[in-house]
Amino acid sequence: MSLKADYVKYTLHFRFEAGTSRGTLTQKDSYIIRLCDDADPSIVGYGECGPLKGLSYDDRPDFEKQLHQYCQYFNQLDLQLFSWNLPIILNQLISQQFPSILFGFETAMLDYLAGGQRVIRDGDFVQGNRSIPINGLIWMGSPAFMRQQIEEKIQAGYTTLKLKIGALDFEQECELLAMIRDRFTPEQITLRVDANGAFRPDEAMAKLERLATYGLHSIEQPIRAGQHELMADLCQHTPLPIALDEELIGHSEYVDKFRLLKKIQPQFIILKPTLLGGLRHCDEWIELAGRLGMGWWITSALESNIGLNAIAQYTAQFKNLLPHGLGTGQLYYNNFDSPLTVENGQLHYNPAQPWDVAPLDLRSVQSR
Repeated sequence: MSLKADYVKYTLHFRFEAGTSRGTLTQKDSYIIRLCDDADPSIVGYGECGPLKGLSYDDRPDFEKQLHQYCQYFNQLDLQLFSWNLPIILNQLISQQFPSILFGFETAMLDYLAGGQRVIRDGDFVQGNRSIPINGLIWMGSPAFMRQQIEEKIQAGYTTLKLKIGALDFEQECELLAMIRDRFTPEQITLRVDANGAFRPDEAMAKLERLATYGLHSIEQPIRAGQHELMADLCQHTPLPIALDEELIGHSEYVDKFRLLKKIQPQFIILKPTLLGGLRHCDEWIELAGRLGMGWWITSALESNIGLNAIAQYTAQFKNLLPHGLGTGQLYYNNFDSPLTVENGQLHYNPAQPWDVAPLDLRSVQSR
């Protein structure tokens, strides 16, 4: 009697063409890990590995081969799982070079330990007594499409909007921000923008100064990651709070994390468990942000409801009142039915709503 792991590849299809400065997305592949005891297959723990193309540290041609291998290694260990040996298994089994696999295994094991009910962090959120404030995400596209999204999010009750910028003409993007500010003060609607590293070094400060005139809360990753000296200088002199996002990817050692934040001194950091190696790594980033006086919030990375559910439950254990980026479950027309719902800019968990992971059980099993 021992735990066995397998996985199912599942392709999520967007409801629309989702534009970013790195290109347009129409679908996304995720790999759903399933853990169960071969003597009692009634309890199944699910976790999601979902590397993002062109961004994830483990976006590489042999990703699925590596995942298959890790499942085989796991199955050869003849393991019994306990809360005390979960960190040991993760540290010994999976390389830090595969953050999304770490996240998938970690959350699958947590789910299994909690009885396979998709409840990995019990508390007020999963009991339906607390919601999580989230931002409404405005994807890149034509000005008309972006205006449509803005109107839909405002009508839906969002009070924090996050606009993807960096692909349209900068003047057009500023016009969209001006349109919102003409109607709503910063106290009524909080505005965030995400440049995904699109600004050139020679233009970054001028664009930050222009954006600051619209009363923005923050800008994510104005320049490409890896330019630490320039980013530190921008964070020191910026008229607009800067949040590091892609800059955190690939920093897995605690001391390395500390050195990065100490050098750059951003106003905020943004945590994406799929890209950073899971919840344990987020714990370290949050602890360091607290020590260094930086704000933070948590964002999903286009996971299905399986991964989003784990991230939301993890987020709900904190008393951080900043809106988080956890509204991506609505992106796909073939997402898994779950207790997660969005209402008035808040993510809710309805414990009376059942999960439906039947599409996974009907697909071919890998690695056993």
